[in-house]
Amino acid sequence: MLTGGRPIHVKIILLLAVPITSLIALWIFAAGLTGSDGLRLLEINTVVNTVSMPSEQAVIQIQHERLTSVRFLRPGQSPDELHVQRAKTDKAVAEFTRLASGDDAREAVSPETRTQLTTLLRELQRLPEIRRQVDGRNVDSLEVIDFYSGIVDSGFRMYDKMILVPDLHLYRQAKAVTTLGEAKEILSRERALITGAVAAGRVTPSERDAFTRMSATRRFLYGQAISALDAEIRGPYEKLYASSLYNRFAVIENRLRNTGPGESLPPQSILWPAEVTGLWTAVERNQAEAVQHIVVRVTPAAVTILVQIGIAGGVGLIAVVLSVVVTLRFRKRLVGELAGLRDAARELADVKLTALVERLRNSKNATPGPNAAPDAGADIAVPLDVKTDTLEIRGILHAFDSVQKTAVDAAVDQARLRNGVSKVFVNLARRNQSLLHRQLSQLDAMEKATDDPDALQDLFSIDHLTTRMRRHAESLIILSGASPGRGWRNPIPVVDVVRAALAEIEEYARVQVMHTPRVSLAGSAVADTIHLIAELAENATLFSPSQTKVDLRSSVDDTGLLVEIEDRGLGIGPVELYEINTRLTDVPEFDLAESDKLGLFVVARLAARHNIRVALNASPFGGINATVHIPADLIVHPPTAVPALTSAKD
Repeated sequence: MLTGGRPIHVKIILLLAVPITSLIALWIFAAGLTGSDGLRLLEINTVVNTVSMPSEQAVIQIQHERLTSVRFLRPGQSPDELHVQRAKTDKAVAEFTRLASGDDAREAVSPETRTQLTTLLRELQRLPEIRRQVDGRNVDSLEVIDFYSGIVDSGFRMYDKMILVPDLHLYRQAKAVTTLGEAKEILSRERALITGAVAAGRVTPSERDAFTRMSATRRFLYGQAISALDAEIRGPYEKLYASSLYNRFAVIENRLRNTGPGESLPPQSILWPAEVTGLWTAVERNQAEAVQHIVVRVTPAAVTILVQIGIAGGVGLIAVVLSVVVTLRFRKRLVGELAGLRDAARELADVKLTALVERLRNSKNATPGPNAAPDAGADIAVPLDVKTDTLEIRGILHAFDSVQKTAVDAAVDQARLRNGVSKVFVNLARRNQSLLHRQLSQLDAMEKATDDPDALQDLFSIDHLTTRMRRHAESLIILSGASPGRGWRNPIPVVDVVRAALAEIEEYARVQVMHTPRVSLAGSAVADTIHLIAELAENATLFSPSQTKVDLRSSVDDTGLLVEIEDRGLGIGPVELYEINTRLTDVPEFDLAESDKLGLFVVARLAARHNIRVALNASPFGGINATVHIPADLIVHPPTAVPALTSAKD
């Protein structure tokens, strides 16, 4: 009986407590996560007033300063306009820095937005550096545009983190408005580049390439954003981009992209900055209106989300409470049914099936009749007796009955199959063995009666082949668990045992026998040891090149006799070598599906009969070294009289 465990009703409570607790924790987490998103949406005014709007004003002034700086780079330009614009930029940047660094802004924005906000503030600190280069006219127009554009890009990365709202439609609209803002920024860069080019009267190849990229990017961003906007926000943009103002700007873009190297701009290009400024003003107005639309929509969406959270949370809590009450109400009845099912299943697994398997094992060598095996399980396949009103547990009972019947039938059929296979092996092997013994006797008589060397050589070859066939027949008998038939009453010298083993393999001439100790082997183990050594020696010759030798060494000490068979083959991998040694040690049941490893099963069975230890190891010469340790109680030391091996009897 098991001890130290918990009762079934406690386990059921714990089992139900885990998912219920997890459900409550998940509900709290989801409600808190979604609720925080809703509260963050309600704080949109704080974010707008402290971060969004001030940063947008700072970005606008930076865009203006970029344009003014490009103008200043042209010869003969007065720095007055640039100084005025820088003052406006410093004022806007200072106001943004003050508000964004406050506690209200830090608490209102998300951690992701806070990271991008820090990056933007760090980029703004680089303004004095570019201003010094502009004042000294040490940079060209593209370098100025790229520097200021880097600051503006940091602002848009921050805007990307500020539009992560739970409402999918609202998120798409906010994302599209931000994309339009990026398109407006590209337009600002084009405006600066056009202003500089008109002032110079020409466009350099690098400026033309940069303008081409800007134009393509702006059009791509505009098309991407317009497709995602709804009609209310999209309307003003569609009206603007269908107007003559935008058409004139498109003509300017095409003219600049197609200007060749060294080609002067047309006289009417003097009007281009004014045209671009008019379009810029209209785009800036539309962008401000679009942002205001998004801000107005956020608050109702947040309120709706919070209401949904409240309703879902309340219903979820009620469902959890009802689940707990219902679970506790039916716990007692369910515990009783499960306990009965547990006891019945335990009796089936631990008592009935175990008894059946043990009974079949004990009758394995008793050669039962055709009806013996079914009778062994007839008293076990009885339906489980458990009272239950639960349909599912009743179904489990029926499933257990089916499993029980299948398991019993399978065990009986397996025992019958193994018994039948063993009988077939024994009957066939006995018949072959009898014929082979008769054939060996006839061959022996023929060898004695002939004097022709050629005929005698042929008879010896047939005799050798018959001896190998006898060993294979004995292998079938050994696998069936029966005795092979050969045996000796008296001890036999080890040297004769080795010679007899080599006589049973095909390539015996390749085996080089080293010094053999002058001891003998007990008669009871001679036949099995001959067979065992023959199987290992044959493996060594089969799995090594035909031009190589196989060494057979033997030595004796106080622990017994050690026989080593070493080849020069390709060897065996460590994983497969481990599996083979495990089989040699654990003496597995013979598996018909692994008939290619028949010799391995035979060696394991023979070794187990006499407590002989067999192991395969990697040889330092590249092959396999098979070691056979025969225990000392099977070794007979001189001067014990030993008869010749020819005294074998069937």
